[in-house]
Amino acid sequence: MLSILLLFPIFLLVVFGYAVNFDVKNIKLAVYDQNNTELSREFYNSLISSNYFQISHFINSDNEVKDVLDKKIAQCVLIIPKNFSQKFYSKENVKVQFLTDGVDGNTATIIQNYVNGATANFNSQKTNYILSQKGLKSYMPFDFHPIFWFNKDLQTTRFLIPGLIAMILVIVAVVSVSLSLVREKERGTIEQINVSPINIIELLLGKTFPYIIVALFNAVFILIFGYLLFNVEIKGNYFLLAFTTIIFLFTSTSIGIFISTISDSQQIAFTIATMVSLLPSVILSGFIFPIESMPPFIQIITNITPAKFFIQILRAIILRGVGIEAIWDQILYLLMFAGILLSLSSKIYLKKENS
Repeated sequence: MLSILLLFPIFLLVVFGYAVNFDVKNIKLAVYDQNNTELSREFYNSLISSNYFQISHFINSDNEVKDVLDKKIAQCVLIIPKNFSQKFYSKENVKVQFLTDGVDGNTATIIQNYVNGATANFNSQKTNYILSQKGLKSYMPFDFHPIFWFNKDLQTTRFLIPGLIAMILVIVAVVSVSLSLVREKERGTIEQINVSPINIIELLLGKTFPYIIVALFNAVFILIFGYLLFNVEIKGNYFLLAFTTIIFLFTSTSIGIFISTISDSQQIAFTIATMVSLLPSVILSGFIFPIESMPPFIQIITNITPAKFFIQILRAIILRGVGIEAIWDQILYLLMFAGILLSLSSKIYLKKENS
């Protein structure tokens, strides 16, 4: 059981880290070159010179264009007209057409951006070449050079790893603690504990402490393997990261304790714990889907999951390297969340014992 608790999060990290990736590369491009000149070949070769496109098919007729997209032979079709080079050398506007599979809107948008960028770069190169032939120098009034902070390569893995840590920890803490306490009920050993000279706080701390230690080891292993496999470095303070992780685990175990007080069997506890921890952590926490893009009333509902606030803390410490002044409100929310749930759990537990 202990080996599963320690190794399963690493397995999830490897699977999610490699499988859940929003980077769009190796886009299958079909080329319908009706001009078939050196200039037209130079144009589509400029697209595949990057890692974003690879030519999957050359089209020979108009009828073949639709068939290529229907059979998913290509995600994008480049149509170069017959008069491509003639218009270019005649200094007329040249129109090329890109047909993109729009079923996956996010991928289609990214392909469009890649195509626009590659075409603009090709235009710039040709414009500079023509001007240099005439002894002129090109002039750009605004020189645009974007710089991306905190994730300069725009790798989605670096964005997802902190969210993955939060999701794994909340599942381990909530499910393990709730099942552990309910198991005591089913075996009747909870009655022996009740007659012993320990109070409710000592009982809960004693039952949850081992799982907090295990979850902390999980967090350390995930960070180590996240660095080794995905090059995710911790830019912030290690002590602050450990401190906030303990607070999050304390909050997560309070959810498990609350579930154990309202569940009479391990099956019920497991079902509730999975629904409460897994679904909100994936859908409502900002782990994958940006909360800012959700409708306002859904954004309010996202506050029901502590994973949302811990993910913000992790991304702030690991990726941006900020201090406690930037995350104190998220820490306060986690503590409030734990306080409310522990108070409710204590009242429900004592009410059941006195009834």
